[in-house]
Amino acid sequence: MFTHLPPSAAWIQHQARTGFEVTYFRDGDRGVLVEGCATGTEDGAVWVIDYRLRLDGSWHTRSAQITGRYPDGRRTLTVQSDGLGRWQVDGATAPELDGCLDVDLEASVFTNSLPVRRLALDIGDSADAPAVYVRAADLKTVRLPQHYRRATDGDDGPRYDYTSSDFDYRATLSYDDAGLIVDYPGLARRTV
Repeated sequence: MFTHLPPSAAWIQHQARTGFEVTYFRDGDRGVLVEGCATGTEDGAVWVIDYRLRLDGSWHTRSAQITGRYPDGRRTLTVQSDGLGRWQVDGATAPELDGCLDVDLEASVFTNSLPVRRLALDIGDSADAPAVYVRAADLKTVRLPQHYRRATDGDDGPRYDYTSSDFDYRATLSYDDAGLIVDYPGLARRTV
């Protein structure tokens, strides 16, 4: 359903926060390696988030190494999955995250591509896609309920009606043919 990933992509973040994100992709026999960096200012806080995600061939998140840089220092976080929805956070079992197949980094626009690529929904189909949500300000993890419904394609490619009840957020997200976000209303727009 999706074309090959480009070597890189970038987004400018606006409205909800000000920032920029750049990602690099490496497709391999065993899956995809994504390396990225996001910067942001929001509510007077400033952060830089570096991340490295390993995805298996079905686009299940298998691991994420995340480093946050803040005015008071650095924090690091490692999350790992068995690919079936069981997680470890910094080596400790995290049963509250059972059933999640994706990581969603608050700092990242890219991570909303993970469930879209993994689910490959047909127009009109929908699915719940709870994620391991990693907060930008402190790298704390929580379970984030999310719902995606494939809408009619737009000019750039597929569109998905997205709902996150925890944030009382609902919007139609536009993606390109590679499954990367082009427009995330109120948050970001793809630049490259």
